[in-house]
Amino acid sequence: MEALDYHAKERRKAEFDVEEMKIVWAGSRQAYEISDRVARLVASDPVFRKDNRTMLSRKDLFKDTLRKAAHAWKRIIELRLSGLFFSCGMFIPAIKGQGNEEQQQKWLPMAYKMQIIGCYAQTELGHGSNVQGLETTATFDPETDEFVIHSPTLTSSKWWPGGLGKVSTHALVYARLITDGQDHGVHGFIVQLRSLDDHLPLPGITVGDIGMKFGSGAYNSMDNGVLRFDHVRIPRDQMLMGVSQVTREGKFMQSDVPRQLVYGTMVYVRQKIVADASSALSRAVCIATRYSVVRRQFGSHNGGPETQVIDYKTQQSRLFPLLASAYAFRFVGEWLKWLYTDVTQRLQASDFSTLPEVHACTAGLKSVTTSATADAIEECRKLCGGHGYLSSSGLPELFAVYVPACTYEGDNVVLLLQVARFLMKTVSQLGSGKKPVGTIAYMGRSEHLLQCRCEVERAEDWLKPNVILEAFEARAARMSVICAKNLNNFPNQEEGFAQLATDLAEAAVAHVQLIIVSKFIEKLQQDIPGKGVKRQLEILFNVYALSLLHKHLGDFVASGCITPKQGALANEQLRLLYSQVRPNAIALVDAFNYTDHYLGSVLGRYDGNVYPKLYEEAWKDPLNETVVPDGYHEYIRPILKQHIRVARL
Repeated sequence: MEALDYHAKERRKAEFDVEEMKIVWAGSRQAYEISDRVARLVASDPVFRKDNRTMLSRKDLFKDTLRKAAHAWKRIIELRLSGLFFSCGMFIPAIKGQGNEEQQQKWLPMAYKMQIIGCYAQTELGHGSNVQGLETTATFDPETDEFVIHSPTLTSSKWWPGGLGKVSTHALVYARLITDGQDHGVHGFIVQLRSLDDHLPLPGITVGDIGMKFGSGAYNSMDNGVLRFDHVRIPRDQMLMGVSQVTREGKFMQSDVPRQLVYGTMVYVRQKIVADASSALSRAVCIATRYSVVRRQFGSHNGGPETQVIDYKTQQSRLFPLLASAYAFRFVGEWLKWLYTDVTQRLQASDFSTLPEVHACTAGLKSVTTSATADAIEECRKLCGGHGYLSSSGLPELFAVYVPACTYEGDNVVLLLQVARFLMKTVSQLGSGKKPVGTIAYMGRSEHLLQCRCEVERAEDWLKPNVILEAFEARAARMSVICAKNLNNFPNQEEGFAQLATDLAEAAVAHVQLIIVSKFIEKLQQDIPGKGVKRQLEILFNVYALSLLHKHLGDFVASGCITPKQGALANEQLRLLYSQVRPNAIALVDAFNYTDHYLGSVLGRYDGNVYPKLYEEAWKDPLNETVVPDGYHEYIRPILKQHIRVARL
């Protein structure tokens, strides 16, 4: 029972108001109260039990997931939890963003009420990131006023859409629009897949699940599907006609609504992905931090207790930057919510001036936060030693569930190269008099940034936000400017882009990390209530920024803004910051306000009672249902008794 004392002692060390930090993490008192209520309702409901997920067969896991989803929907209705609804990913947002008013009035109420279940069928067996390469066709038949949806090749099979395999009744299918033999590119079409009476596939539709995926439990609760069409007919008005349409006569027309409106949907989805990154990362960090306090190894003196793992600098230098990253991603996610509201209002007013920057910003943040989070979850598993490899630690399944985020809604490397194109265009326009704005405003000072020298003489000088910000700006500006200059050495820009892709991606990462740093600074400039809360956030900001500086020190030194000695001073300050995080570490992860049920980890238990629970969990494994294993008499005993019959060759 000794471990029970660890977390209680740690919580008494906290130098800030944990309850106020919970509100900061949630975004507002109201958001905190709602999330806390929902989390505790779920944790107390036996239907939502999940400790046996990794031991279930695929069929049982899927059925258990359906049972939970149906129960959740029932509870949402009973408790009148407004604003919560189920949808397979992009189905509803896409109709809202790309459908006309009549289509929204028809389809959205049914989707919100779960009278239909929709999925987003874009990716194909042969094409993912290259959307313009999709092969599924939607050919207009003017005689019947219908579109004929068809899968002309094996590689045109829709592949991966979540909810498609077994559940969805409808799909938003992306296909090549063809009228009178002319290809008008890829457009969206609402297609019914299954009967609303018996759930059987409709004529001409072949649909199923694509099979097991990475990990036990994990994403295998999702029915990612395969879908093929054999000349399936749908009414003309089931083409999403918010930005373009086909008339009764078969004429393709752009609507009065600008095509740029689809960017609103993109921003919404990507800001949600960034928010999910902070949630997944904070779960992993919470588990690793709590276990690092419980675990003791080496360092015993005169028979006394061994040293807590969290007190080793090697553990702190790996763990605390991840803790700081969780908060950094949370705050940049909050800013993205504001950006979504801002861009939506601008689009409605036909103001498209910020769209290129918004696209680059959301693409880059999706890429950087999801890649960092996937790597961080695995690092947290390593930080938990051998026990982190147990399913009961919660980390293997968390990693398997999360890692697809690096690919869906845009491959992370592809997205970075899209950001790089925007940066190269920005650099090329610097001499035109067009002033960069928003997250790219620093580029307008590139001449200064390429020549500036960091004013750091002592380690504590690195605690000044303006010093950190200028160093990140100088690094980002220099990397972009150098890439632009190198591109000019190629007679063909596209060839240059292909050859310099790695450098361009690194420049994009520098730009995005600058955005995260700047938004953390903006958060600190707000009025933050609660004893010691702002001080802890300042420490976390410095840990986040200086750990990035240490990791990418070569880039910063090469920018000319800082010297190797100043880089060494940053590292010295970082070590001091770890000592300031240490007494507050447990309280900082408590501020996430995660229930033990949500964490799903024996190692991350709130009470720290790890070892008895690990022992208890081991005996729940199906292998321990019998003392003598199945197969003993057939395989083990003959070997032990030397009764193996050897064939004579």
